[in-house]
Amino acid sequence: MNISLEKIDDYRWLIPQTGAMHVPGLVFANRELIRSIQEDQSLTQVVNVAMLPGIVGHSLAMPDIHWGYGFPIGGVAAFDMDEGIVSPGGVGYDINCGCRLMTTLLRGDDIHPFMKEKDLVSALFRNIPSGVGSRSPIHLSRSEENQVAVMGAEWAVKRGLGTPRDLERTEDHGAMEGADPSVLSERAIKRGHDQLGTLGSGNHFVEIQVVDQIFDPEKARQFHLFEGQVTVFIHTGSRGFGHQICDDFLKEMSKSAHSGHASFELPDRQLACAPLTSDLGRRYLAAMACAANYAWANRQILMHWTMEIFLKTLSLRPEELGMNLLYDVCHNIAKKELHQVSGKATMVCVHRKGATRALPPGHPLLPQVYRPTGQPVLIPGDMGTHSYVLAGAPGAMERSFGSSCHGAGRVLSRTQAVKQAKGRAIHRELEDRGIFVQSRGIRTLKEEMPEAYKDISQVVDVVVGANLATKVARVRPLGVIKG
Repeated sequence: MNISLEKIDDYRWLIPQTGAMHVPGLVFANRELIRSIQEDQSLTQVVNVAMLPGIVGHSLAMPDIHWGYGFPIGGVAAFDMDEGIVSPGGVGYDINCGCRLMTTLLRGDDIHPFMKEKDLVSALFRNIPSGVGSRSPIHLSRSEENQVAVMGAEWAVKRGLGTPRDLERTEDHGAMEGADPSVLSERAIKRGHDQLGTLGSGNHFVEIQVVDQIFDPEKARQFHLFEGQVTVFIHTGSRGFGHQICDDFLKEMSKSAHSGHASFELPDRQLACAPLTSDLGRRYLAAMACAANYAWANRQILMHWTMEIFLKTLSLRPEELGMNLLYDVCHNIAKKELHQVSGKATMVCVHRKGATRALPPGHPLLPQVYRPTGQPVLIPGDMGTHSYVLAGAPGAMERSFGSSCHGAGRVLSRTQAVKQAKGRAIHRELEDRGIFVQSRGIRTLKEEMPEAYKDISQVVDVVVGANLATKVARVRPLGVIKG
C-alpha cells in the first residue's frame, strides 16, 4: 500500500483520511526517522487501525513505531465506549510489558573503580530466573494465582517483597480494576503458576546504569536523580500468562468475526476485535487486567530481589544503598480514560501498544508526589547507548491521548540482526565500552545488538519537540542481564 504523508511540522506527519478510514493517521517523527519508518509495513498498519469501528481522533504512531501484530508497535488508538472495539492486537501478546526505574544513593565511582558492576551483573544473572521457559522459586497455588491476578503488586508487598511506598509510585498503584480470574482458560492459569518472579527473554532486561546528564535540575531533584548516580532499570511483563490470555482471545475473536457476528470487514485478520459493549469484549478486558496485575507483581518481586542482590554483593546496609522506586509504567495495555474528543470530555478505551502514558502536571490520575512535575516517562534505549527519563507535558493530552513512545524502536528484525552480527562477539564489543553483559540465550545478544535499534536521542527529541514530554535526565548502561 502506498501511504501518502503530509508534513505538519518538524515532528508530525499526517496520513489523510481516505477510503474506509474513519479518522486520519498521525505520525510523530522527524525527516530522518520517517524514512526508516517507511521501510516496513507499519504505516499500512496505522491506516488499518484507522478503519476500526468507533475510533476517535487519529490513529497515532509514536517515533519508535515498527511493524507489529495487527497494530504497529508504537501505536496508540482510542475508541468510543459505546461504538468502539477492543483488540488484543492493540495491546500485544506481552500484556503490561513495562519498565521500572529504581534510584540509589550510590555513585558510579563507588562501584566502577573496583569492577563491582561486573560482580553485580554476575550475581543478578545467577539469582534472577531469565531466558525462555525460565521458572521461578515461587510456585503459586490456584488460589494464590487468583489473588495475584486481582491484587497485582500489592500481593507481593503484603508478603514482604516491597513497601507501600512502591505502590504509590506504580501506575494504577500496581493493580488494574476489573480483573476477573474466572474468565481465564486452564492453559493460561497453568502457564502462570511458576513464572512469577522471572525476567523472560528477548528484549527484557535488568540494567545497572549511571546518570550521566541532567536536563531539568528541579524535576530531577523531585525525582531524586543526580549526576553520577547509580540507577537500575527493569523491563519485563506478564510472561507466558499474558501471552496465553492474548492467544486465547485472539482465537475467540477471530472465530466470532468469521462467523458473521461482526458488522464490519476487518482490514487485517490480526486486528481481530470485539465491541466494547459485548460480553466477549468485557471478558477480554477482565482477563487483560489479570495479566496486567500479574506483570506489576512480577516487576515488584524482581525489584525486591535486585535490592537484596545489591546489598549482599556490595556488603551494604539498606540505608547505605537507598534503593527506591522512582516509577513503574506499562506500555502494552488498553485503558478506559477520560479525554477531550471534539471539544467534549469523553470516556474512551485507549490502546497503547509499545507506548506509555505521559500525563502532564496536575493530572488527577498521577500520584500526589508527581502532580507538580508530570508523570515520569521511562524510555529505555539499546544496551550500548543511553536511556532517558522524561516528564509528561500538556501537549500529550491534546495530541496523543496522554501518550509517549516506549523505547528506541527496532530498525532491524531479529533475523536481520543475527545476520549482521555474524562473526562478531557482541558481549566483547560492549565490554570494550565498559558495559558488562550476560545473556541466557545464545542468539539474544545478536538479536538485541545496539545497531538493531533506532537512535534513541532522535526518538526522544521528537517526543520533546512535539510537546509530549520534557527531558529530565539521561542514563548510560554499566551492566545488563538478558534472557
